[in-house]
Amino acid sequence: MSPEFDPVIHRVPTPLVVPPVTLEGRAVRLEPLELSHGPDLAMVAEPDLFEHFNTVLRTPGDVDTYIRDALEAAERGVERPFVIIEKSTGLPVGSTRYLDIQRTHRTLEIGSTWLARRVWRSRVNTECKYLLLRHAFEELKVMRVQLKTDRRNARSRAAIERIGARFEGILRHHMLVRGDVVRDSAYYSIIGSEWPEVKARLEQKLAWG
Repeated sequence: MSPEFDPVIHRVPTPLVVPPVTLEGRAVRLEPLELSHGPDLAMVAEPDLFEHFNTVLRTPGDVDTYIRDALEAAERGVERPFVIIEKSTGLPVGSTRYLDIQRTHRTLEIGSTWLARRVWRSRVNTECKYLLLRHAFEELKVMRVQLKTDRRNARSRAAIERIGARFEGILRHHMLVRGDVVRDSAYYSIIGSEWPEVKARLEQKLAWG
């Protein structure tokens, strides 16, 4: 006998839409990325920051192309890029984004995050992740947020683990970075039922910062 139809279990979810938005924290403000941010981002985009990225930003032209590609992906609805503004100076100190937006499955990834070296080991990265996760789970109502990084990037992996994301595994030979370097990617995730605990952990960290 077939199980009784349950309209809650079998309902069709509303497709995920991620409109542009500004997210405000104590130390940072995440604004929709625009071409006008290019010159300031180029000032802090040191090439060695992108050791584990598939694209290295060396010149203002590289930054311009990076932004144009991000805006094109936003037009297609698969990404939503942000510039990270340091509130104390009003200046951009990096970029981050929602990517791999799955409209049907209501999942997305937080990634493509890079920061000027001078804000490393500050509250900036933690606050960015907090703002993005809170918006994703509480406003966009996603069911899963994914994060990934180069398997060899110990600093990034430690930062993701400190947030409270769970390690899922290694995707071997996932991509080529910097042209011809084979990268294995370490995958992590947070699901909706885990968000309250992760949120409390992040708010505790930020209260101490």
